[in-house]
Amino acid sequence: MARAGAGGPAKSGTDSVDGAPEPAAAPEEQPEAGEGGLAYEAARDALAEVVAKLEAGNLTLEESLALWERGESLAAVCRARLDGARARVDAVLQGDGRQEVDHGRN
Repeated sequence: MARAGAGGPAKSGTDSVDGAPEPAAAPEEQPEAGEGGLAYEAARDALAEVVAKLEAGNLTLEESLALWERGESLAAVCRARLDGARARVDAVLQGDGRQEVDHGRN
């Protein structure tokens, strides 16, 4: 939840059509289906949070499993973003007449 600071109330999200602020979901509360749209950095940071929570070990089995599944989803987003970046770099290198770099992928 947003808190008021010295400069006044903080907004927690963007304004909706009716002008009321919409709360921003915490990274661990965002739905899995929407994670495909995350930028690499956001997915990486959310994955780091998931790992930290799992390593802390203060979770029930169900909470741990849910976090593990979310971590797998976030890792897939990171892989996809990195693969896309790698493909763009390869395309530029090939356009410059350079050979594709072996990235050690199978």
